[in-house]
Parts: sequence; C-alpha cells; structure tokens
Amino acid sequence: MLTPYLPYPLYSGGQIRTYNLLKHLSEKHEITLFSFIRSENERNYIPQLREFCREVKLFKKRPPWSFTSLFLSATTIYPLVVCMYYQKNLKEEIQRAIEREHFDLIHAETFYVMPNIPQNHIPTILVEQTIEYLVYKHFTEQVRFPLLKSLMNFDVKKIYFWEKKFWQRATRVVAMSEADKNVMQSHVPRLTVDIVPNGVDTSFFSKEKKFLQDNEKIVLFVGNFKWLQNREAVNILIQEVWPKIQNKLRRTKLWIVGRFPPKEILNYSSDSIKVSADIEDIRDVYKKADVMLAPIFGPGGTRYKILEAMAVGIPVVTTSTGIEGLDVVHGKEALIADNPSKLAEETIKLLTNMRLYKTLAINGRKIIENKYNWEMISASLDKIYKKAIYDRQS
Repeated sequence: MLTPYLPYPLYSGGQIRTYNLLKHLSEKHEITLFSFIRSENERNYIPQLREFCREVKLFKKRPPWSFTSLFLSATTIYPLVVCMYYQKNLKEEIQRAIEREHFDLIHAETFYVMPNIPQNHIPTILVEQTIEYLVYKHFTEQVRFPLLKSLMNFDVKKIYFWEKKFWQRATRVVAMSEADKNVMQSHVPRLTVDIVPNGVDTSFFSKEKKFLQDNEKIVLFVGNFKWLQNREAVNILIQEVWPKIQNKLRRTKLWIVGRFPPKEILNYSSDSIKVSADIEDIRDVYKKADVMLAPIFGPGGTRYKILEAMAVGIPVVTTSTGIEGLDVVHGKEALIADNPSKLAEETIKLLTNMRLYKTLAINGRKIIENKYNWEMISASLDKIYKKAIYDRQS
C-alpha cells in the first residue's frame, strides 16, 4: 500500500480511512506500507502501524513551494501535486520490494503517488478519495491575479491529463461516490470503477447524545483547516449563515472545531462564536453539540465529521456537496440545502422541531450502523482485490 500521508495519528479524513482499512484488511492480508511523512517526528508512530503492517517504509514529502518541487513542475510534464511526491529513491525501493516479496497486489491511495510505482505486472488498485483536478479547478476560479491564475489553470490541465492517465493505467479504480464514478466514466467511458464509501468506527462513536434540551443550543462545525474546502465553508458559515440563525435564535452559540485554523478563522471568536484548535477527544465535543452545520460547497474531501456526527446521534444540516457519496435522504437522515439562506432556515427548523430532530438523530445513527461501518467497507474492498487479481490473471 502506497499512501501520500502517514495513516496515524488520526487527524484527517484520509488518515482515518487508511488506518481503519489497514486494521481490518490485516486480518486477511500481509501488508507492506510505503508512506510519505511531513516531519521526522512522525517516525515515532511506526509502532502503531506495525500492529497491522508487516513492514513500514517512510519517505519525506517535499514542501509544495520548495525549489525542487517548483523546478520539476516547471521543467517536466508533471503537475505540482505530483512533483511534491515523485522520488527516485522511493521508486527504487518499491522495485526492490517487488522483486523480494512477490506481491499479489499494489494499492495506491491517490493518483499523484502513482509515478513512484515502477513498471510491473502486479494488479494495481487506485483509490481516488476525491477527483483532484475538480478540487484545484474550483479554487483556481477564485484567484484574481491574472498571471497566477493562468499558471494555476495550466497546472490544473496537467492534473487532469495525468489523473485520467493513471485511471486508465490501474487495473481497477475505486471512487468514494456514485457522483465521482460518473465523472470518471464520462472522461473514460469503459473505465472499471468500484465504489467504496467512507465509514465510521461505530463502537468508538457510540450513540450517547441526548435529545434537544431547553437550555442554550450549540451549532457545531468540525474540519481540518489545512483543507481549502473547510476554510471556505467556515467563511460562508460566519458571514452568510450564522447571522440569520442568531437573529432568530439568540441564545444559540456556534462552536468551530478543527486543527490548524488560520488567523482569519481564529479572529472570528466572539461572545457567540467559540473556535477550538486542539481537542483531545472529539467525542467530548459531540456530547455538547446539538446540530452539525456544514456549508461545504468546494468539491473533494472525505466528510468524516458528518459521518461521526450521525453516528453519535447529532442531526446534520449540509449541502449536496457536503453529503455527496452518502445514501442519505433529505428530511429522513439529514437536512440538505444549497444556499446559505436555506441552510440557516433548515437549521432553525431543526432546532425548534423536536419531532424532526428525533427522526434525524435516530435514522442517522441507523444508516451508519447498516451501511458505513468499517467491517463492511473493508470486506467490500477485499472483494475488489480479488476481482483485480482475477482480471489480471485472465
């Protein structure tokens, strides 16, 4: 398995997903993990991963604005996101491992680590947690400086070219949602795409939430602020959604929780808005919150906090993009709206309607238990492994 981040500690959606897959897949497989790290301190987490992996090999990722990354992006056909991860020594190390171990399968998380895989005849699974070119395209559209925008647009075109190329090169491709699968197959019509959604550790996030009380209500947003989508969502929440909610429900408070908040988000702190950066146990946050509000409009991301909120019985109000990939029905398991005014309206309705609140809380937990637990998801991925091996052999 080749990943662009160390799957521990569980700070991001990608780390949560990969860690839980390793945990459950290790019951049937011997796994060698090749992973990128950002700092040498991450080597301290090798013991946690050795519980599930036969071997763990770590390689330092280049910063995006390093001279080498920028030079490679300017002088090669690869986009910047690939240049940050492309390393000759990693490719050679994988080649030696292939010759030594005789692997049955290679599992790559994200297309941009794929250039590190040497030519071979081993079935390869490419898992796309998001369609990268759409993410970069969304944020490039918001850039105002013409020269920078032109350079970024050119890089988006390179991302699109290579992302599509590696979809075709893999034995099988795995997407998170039907929407992503449709996008892939619209660009590569005969592409084999399987869907393996994200999940939740239902034993860790047990339902213990009480239904609405008469005291002060807490509206919650949770997200890792290294991701542009989450920073954009909080800006929309504070500027366009929250004033409408507070105007109707004056005793309501907003709690923004997430690692690496930039200064602009920390500055939102006020009498009615609390910003928390380092929470030891996210379950302590969920115990106090009444509703998860996620005005996510940017594509990409894994939406784990939405799944976790539903798992503990907190109703969710979000957008079509925010709930993408989940088999959720508006009004049954969550409330879905696609403009700030409507998101505020749905949140107010939820916090003032006990019957609706209970329905969403109960149904949300039920759908997590039935469709989004890691045991089922890992078993589903294991079947895809077998199909990939069969496809290559036949």
